[in-house]
Amino acid sequence: MPRIDNDIKLDFKDVLFRPKRSTLRSRSDVDLVRTFQFRNSGQTYTGIPVMVANMDTTGTFEMAKAVAKHLMFTVIHKHYSVEEWTEFAAENKDILQVSF
Repeated sequence: MPRIDNDIKLDFKDVLFRPKRSTLRSRSDVDLVRTFQFRNSGQTYTGIPVMVANMDTTGTFEMAKAVAKHLMFTVIHKHYSVEEWTEFAAENKDILQVSF
């Protein structure tokens, strides 16, 4: 006999997000940089926790260079050769260097 679950269920139309009051005067005052401490290693990461997708047209070395300036990540697509990776890594150690 199947179990019938009578609990209340909510979906997107049942939930309202209300903005919290803020002391910021402008959106330009917002700071997205966060620091995370990893529980198992004890290491920390400071940056903006946003990753560019690994789609063929966005997960490129050029995109990695552009978003790294803003402390964000790029998930590189799988179509680069080992030689291309080696060249990129040699020329862009600062981008690949994670501050742990």
